[in-house]
Formats: sequence, structure tokens, C-alpha cells
Amino acid sequence: MSALASSSSASSSPPARGWQGLRYGAPGFPLAFVALPLYVTLPNHYAAEFGVPLAALGAVLLAARLLDAFVDPWIGRWADALLDRSARAAWLAMAGAAVVLALGFRGLFFPAVSASTTSLLVWCGGLLVVTYLAYSVISVIHQAWGARLGGNEQERAGVVAWREGLALCGVLVASVLPSTAGLQVSTLVFAIVLCLALALMRQAPAPRRLAVWPTHSLALPFGTPAFRRLLAVYLLNGIASAVPATLVLFFIRDRLQAPAYEPLFLASYFAAAAVSVPLWVRLVARLGLARSWLVGMGLSVLVFAWAAVLSAGDVAAYTAICVLSGIALGADLALPAALLAGVVQRAGHAGRAEGAYFGWWNFATKLNLALAAGIALPVLQAFGYAPGTKGADALQALTLAYCVLPCVLKLIAAALLWRHRELQ
Repeated sequence: MSALASSSSASSSPPARGWQGLRYGAPGFPLAFVALPLYVTLPNHYAAEFGVPLAALGAVLLAARLLDAFVDPWIGRWADALLDRSARAAWLAMAGAAVVLALGFRGLFFPAVSASTTSLLVWCGGLLVVTYLAYSVISVIHQAWGARLGGNEQERAGVVAWREGLALCGVLVASVLPSTAGLQVSTLVFAIVLCLALALMRQAPAPRRLAVWPTHSLALPFGTPAFRRLLAVYLLNGIASAVPATLVLFFIRDRLQAPAYEPLFLASYFAAAAVSVPLWVRLVARLGLARSWLVGMGLSVLVFAWAAVLSAGDVAAYTAICVLSGIALGADLALPAALLAGVVQRAGHAGRAEGAYFGWWNFATKLNLALAAGIALPVLQAFGYAPGTKGADALQALTLAYCVLPCVLKLIAAALLWRHRELQ
């Protein structure tokens, strides 16, 4: 009881605003910059450039992502210990992980091994594990730091909006830079931007700390019913988003037969998401977090249903779809983490267990991505699809996986969120 009493009287930093928001959110830019190539470009790069079979590549991606995901809860607990010690200790851990991340990111796209399939798969799997772990350390500490800034519903959404808004800017750059300047330049730019972002983060608002630091178990978040309900919604919605993210380049190149327009499609998607984030935060003031997220899910379903009827050459229609689905993405990025921060506050765990919650949260995120790559790619291969295929049956399978499956999963997630809309 004494520890809890001390936590209620401890001072806490105000939610990040203005320049403070920029300093806190800055790492979101390079983290997203590296996330897009890792989760979207890398599978297509190894399949198209090196001829790695989709089934084998999917298995390696699944194994690496699952291993990384299972480590995240421990990283979260470590993040709590670092944040309890001092903001400086947490920042130093982020800086050390940044060095590993920059080196691993470059090594993945420029393998220092022979071009044999086995060597490439081993190289890819090993470096993915190292790179994912470094990425996880930075991202979990960053998220837990932000949750400890506290605030009411709209203020929490504002904190997340800074982080995710800058992340979308990073994704926007990452969607264009590799195709215009090449991967050599992209990896160098990433390393420079990561250093600058961490320098800004060093001056960010300090996270809340308890006067007494009680220990907690790894499973603490699962003792909170609201967390279990929110996590179920997040898992289903996340898989619905991860499947098209894994398949988008295949859809553009083979279904639309418009590879020259990839920069336009990706840039319009992420630009629309970045612009929409402040609008979603404003909507929260009117509808609340949960209902605003439901609006985003509904928009996403309508848009992907439209995408299912597209055919080769439908560039203008798909550009419009990218813009509208990007707007829906803004809700997925800005609102769920703000809901989670509220769950932590209401559970009485603010200032001591944010890392544990976000460790499991990141576990769920990576599980979604792992399942998307580990299931969608082998299933597509089983149905006769391979990069460059133009057969009607193979393209129909690609369309069903890219468009229809995400709609079904989004609708189930929306139904669960509606049932538990008191989560906000």
C-alpha cells in the first residue's frame, strides 16, 4: 500500500506538446523508416532478386518474427526497470540498440554470402533475429516512455499522434527513397536519421516514476480483463492489416500490372495516413477513442471491398483506394495505443508497468506480421501463385488473400470492439 500511495503523490510529466512532442516522437520516424522495408520490401526483394522460393522465405520470416515476438514481454519488463531507474538509463539502452539496428538493416539487403538459396535463407534468418531484437528494444522503451507521460483521453491520443505521425512521415520517405535513390542510399540515410532522432529524444519530457519501485510479474497485464479484451481486438485487426501489407507489392505488380506506379501508390497511402492522424485525434474529442477506431475500421472494409474488383491498369482507382485506406490507417496507428494507456491507468499500474503492457502489445503486433507472412505466402504458392504469375486462378487467389480476407477479419474485430466499447 505504501508504494501505491507514493505513486499517487508523485509528480508526472505533462503529455508531450509542441517541441516536446517532436522530441518525444522523433524516434518514430526512423523506426518506421526501417519497418516498411523489413516487413514489405524484404520478402519481395529476396523472392524477386535472389529467386528464394516463397514457401521457404515465408517459413524463415515466420520463425524470425515469432522468436522476436516471444522476447518482447521480457524486453518490456526490462524497459520498466530502466525507466524506473532514470530516463538516461532508458535512453542509453535505446542508443546501444540503434547501432545494432543500423548495421543489421544494411546487412539484410546486401548479403555477404553466396547466392545459394540455403546461404541466403540462413543469412536472412540470422540477421532478421538480431535486427528485430534491436528494433524491439527501441520501440518498446519508446512506447512505454510515452504511456508514462499520462494525460486524459485526448492528451494520450495526442502523445501517440506525435509518435505515429512522425512514423508515417518516415514510412512515406521509405516508400519512395529505395526506388528513387536505391537501397545503398536508403540504408545510409536511415543510420543518420536514427542518430538525429535519438539526440532529440534525449531532451524529451521525462516519464513518470514511482517513489518506490515494486516488482511485478511478466503476466501482470493479463490480470487486467480490459487488457485481454483490447488485445483480442488488436490481434484480429492487426492480422487484417498485416496480410495486405505483406502482399501489396505482389498485388500491384501482378494484379494491377503497374509496377511503375509503386512510389505513387505507397506515397499516397502513407501521406494520407499522416495527414489524417490529427483529424482522428479531433474526432476522439467527439466520439471517444473506441468509437473513433470503429469508424476507421468501417472505412477500411469499404475500401478493400472496392479493391477486390480491380483489374490490370486500374491505376486511378487504386490510387483513390490508397488514399482512403491510408486515412483508415491513421486510426489504426493513433488510437489503439492510446486506449492501452488508458487501460494501464485504470488498472492502477501507471508509472510502474507500462513496459510490461507494451511488451505484450508488441508481441501481438509481431505475431500478426509473422502469421501474415508465414501463412499467406505458402498458401498462395499452394494455389499456384508465384511472383510474375498472370494466370487467372493464381491472380484470383492473390485478390482473395489481399482484399477479402482482411475485410472478414476487420469485421470480426469491429464486432468485438463494439461489444467492449467501454474500453475507452
